[in-house]
Order: sequence, then structure tokens, then C-alpha cells
Amino acid sequence: MAALKAQIQAQALIRRAQAGGAMAMVLQKGDPDAGLIYLKVLRLDGRADLYAPTRDMSGARAYRRPLGDPPPPESEADAFLDRERRMDPDFWIIEVEDREGRPFLTDPVID
Repeated sequence: MAALKAQIQAQALIRRAQAGGAMAMVLQKGDPDAGLIYLKVLRLDGRADLYAPTRDMSGARAYRRPLGDPPPPESEADAFLDRERRMDPDFWIIEVEDREGRPFLTDPVID
């Protein structure tokens, strides 16, 4: 089965967040077909969770938190994304504002 296009995945993530009562927007549009999707979740207290795409041991899509837990200051998440942008400018960044820090992802998060 073919994977969903990145643009459709990004739109679905935004809709899930909005349906859950959070604000969500595209900060950076990537390749509409195959761009990776990074998620930044602002907790509205100066901290941000960052979720980066990866694969699990079986090769299935998943996300990881490259900056770990607890959530770092938003500036650290932005610096990470800037470094990634230098290597691959065709990725998406979706930003969610949610005081509870909910990511609204359907793929598992690997810690």
C-alpha cells in the first residue's frame, strides 16, 4: 500500500489538533508528496516538545523526541529545526499550541 502524501498527512494532523481544541498551523511547507513532517508542540509556558520522523524496528513510521523529556525551551527546538533545514530544506514543520502538550500524532512515539 502506498504511503499518504505528506501534504495530506500535514492537513490531517492540523485537523486533529483543531478538533481537539488546540491551535495548529504550517510553519514551513515541504515537498507535497514525500516531505518529512516535523511537529513542534508549544506548551504556552516557553517550552516546546519536538517530534521528528523516524522508523521503528520493523520499518513502520514513527516519531522520536530528539530533544528528550522534559520539554526544552522553544529556542532549542527552533535551533534543532534550523540545523535540520540546512541538510534538507524540503521538510514540513507543523506547530501546535496546546497547554497540555498533546501531539495529536497517529504514528507511535519512540522514546
